[in-house]
Amino acid sequence: MSQIIKNIKPIWEEKATPIVDFLYRINVSPNVLTILGLVFIIVGSFFLIYGYLFTSGIFILVGNICDALDGYLARKYNQQTKFGAFLDSVIDRYSDIVPMFAILYLYREDTFIFSITSLAIIGSFMTSYTRARAEGLSVDCKVGIMERPERSIILILSLLSGFVIYGITLIAIFSNITTFQRIHYFYKQTKNE
Repeated sequence: MSQIIKNIKPIWEEKATPIVDFLYRINVSPNVLTILGLVFIIVGSFFLIYGYLFTSGIFILVGNICDALDGYLARKYNQQTKFGAFLDSVIDRYSDIVPMFAILYLYREDTFIFSITSLAIIGSFMTSYTRARAEGLSVDCKVGIMERPERSIILILSLLSGFVIYGITLIAIFSNITTFQRIHYFYKQTKNE
């Protein structure tokens, strides 16, 4: 987790506590929130395909809020399960990729934006893959300058502001840098084995 997200997380959890408490009282499970978040992101991506950037940004923002609430709800009320962790990770990959494919479709005639978005997709996937693979080999690999929260924030801000190309370019560059940071970190952790 990046230092920025580490600093924001306690503030976010303090502000989100009444919402999480309410969701618990009405028996909303973390897994339902996870799936609901994906639904909002898919709806936002549908709007994105047709060029409604601001509307898309709102739906994708709400989807990401659901994603942030599910983990907090699970931790706060001791509802963490292996399946929930697995489901959250799988849904996160869909939540990463679906808006990017919508951007690919929207800018399909623009070779430059199409190429940059393709690099952003590769970087996003590889950032997640390198962590999962390292953890599968028993190395905790939560390093790098652009993890999923940063990618989501940049995507949402770029949609809300209309500056999609700048957001996608940042994601393309820094998610791929993060991938190589993780490769380097894994190498350093395992080179003496």
